[in-house]
Formats: sequence, structure tokens, C-alpha cells
Amino acid sequence: MLRYLMQRAIAFVPTVLGVTLLVFFAIRAIPGDAITAMLGTEAGMLTANQRAALEEYFGLDKPAYVQYFNWLGNLLQGDLGYSVRHGQPVLDVILARFPVTLELAVLAVLIALAIGLTFGMIAAIFHNSVIDLFGQLFALIGLAAPNFLIGTLIIYVLSVYFGILPNAGNYVDLTEDPVKNFEQIIFPAITLGFAFSASVMRMTRSAMLEVLGQDYIRTARSKGLRERAIISRHALRNALIPIVTLVGVEAGYLLGGTVIVEEIFTLPGIGRLAYNAISQRDYALIQGVTLFIALNFVVINLVVDFVYTLLDPRISYAKHS
Repeated sequence: MLRYLMQRAIAFVPTVLGVTLLVFFAIRAIPGDAITAMLGTEAGMLTANQRAALEEYFGLDKPAYVQYFNWLGNLLQGDLGYSVRHGQPVLDVILARFPVTLELAVLAVLIALAIGLTFGMIAAIFHNSVIDLFGQLFALIGLAAPNFLIGTLIIYVLSVYFGILPNAGNYVDLTEDPVKNFEQIIFPAITLGFAFSASVMRMTRSAMLEVLGQDYIRTARSKGLRERAIISRHALRNALIPIVTLVGVEAGYLLGGTVIVEEIFTLPGIGRLAYNAISQRDYALIQGVTLFIALNFVVINLVVDFVYTLLDPRISYAKHS
């Protein structure tokens, strides 16, 4: 297992290099620069010497490839750079925003699993019934409705019909006031979890139908086992593997930040951080956030591989160790 993890870590290196190259040069291809974005209209009032001094201070006077290798060298020493807009090390800025996105992602996944697994199992058990049709209709709506529409509808319904509105601009941390934090995070989580639950429902239904048609399920029924035991102990466990894969991929996207939902509900998460960094040409912050998101995907994939072995003992990475 250790050898397998090392192989995955080594394979991660070229992926990270590719991501850093793409982001590093793509952001510099966008018109404008960090100095103009930082000073706004006052940037046009700078003299040539003042602009040259600022470019030298921020390291923008060197060719792009030199800037890249300098940043890469600092990265190997654990230094992600310094955010021009925030006036702080990039790593500190990311770690300050990540708990918001992490909490939102975890709650959204829990909501999606609670709804999707339940509806998916019921739809599979009552295959080709009215319940199954309702479940498929729910999944279709969930997949077709974009997040910004769901979020806007939630805010509209809450404000017009219930006279309440999610707090904006005054986010309260979970450790400071759990109740108020939950009130602020639950509606964005429902927005994300609704669409995700549709995918989970479809996957659960499909996987359960396939498993319920297997020979060992028919054998279990012929032995007189209760249907509830067959569903919970045999069918669901084997049907979870593709669902775990789906959850792993979606969790990676959620931990990468959900820009639209965080913007609608004004949550200070990774998504809004990345969006603002791009608009403000904060090169170091953009590169750091992108690298952090890529690392999240790798960690989640490793966790998914481990969960596979728990669900199905036939899956083993012992041969890699």
C-alpha cells in the first residue's frame, strides 16, 4: 500500500507541473497587469520610473519564464508567494478561506447523499412504478436547473414569502457562533446539494438495478432472507462503488470552490477568492489557489481508492506494495 501511495505521489508531479504552466502563462495572457489592477485609474498617472520600480518590486520586470522558475523554486521550499492585494503570504490567505468552502462542501455532500441515496434506492426497489417515475423526474429537474437559478429562487422565496434573507457580508465562523453559521451555510449547501443529489439518485438507481439482477441476490431471496436484509447487506454495499467514485469527483469540484454559489450568498470561500484574484491580476494568489485545488483532487482520489477496499475486499492494492 505504501508503494502504491508513493507511485500515485510521483504521478502527481507532472500533473502539477502541467497545471502550474497552464495557469502561470494563461493569466499573463489576459490584458492588463497586477499594477494596473491594484492602482486602477491611478496607474495611468505613474511615471515610467515609478512603474519600473513597482515592476521590479513585484518581480514583474523579468521575462515570464524567469518568473515561473523563480516561483517554482520558492514552491519547492514551501513558499507559495505573496499576495499583492491581501498583503499576506498566499498560503495564509488560502487557509483562512478554505474552512468556509470545506464546511459548505461537506454539508452539500451530506445533503446530496441523504436525498440521492434514499430516492435512488426507492426508485430501484419500485422499478417502473409511479415512484420510480417521480424519482426520475426529480433527477431530471435537478440536473437541468443551474445552481444560480436554484440559489436565486431560494433567496426569493425566503425573502418574499417568509420575510427572511440569508445574511450577506457578515459571515460568522463556525467556531464563533455555530447556530448563526449554520443559518448562513445551510441555504448555499442546499443549492449545491440539490443538483448533486440528482446525480447521486440516478447513479444509485442504475447501480442498484444492476446489482438486484445478479445471481447472488436471487439466491439470497430463495433462501428466505428478508428483503430489507438483502437490500442493506448485499445490494447497497456492492452498488456503492460507482457512487463513491461520483462523490469523489464532485467533492473535488466543491473543494475547489463554487464561485457562483459563493458569490450569490456572499460567502468568503475559495471560489470567490480565486475569482477576485483573477480579476485583480494577483498572480501569486491565482497560482497558489490552483495548486491547492489540484492537491485536493489528488488527496480525494487517494481516499476514494481506500474506500473501495473497505466496500469490496476483492479490491486490494497489496500487489503494489
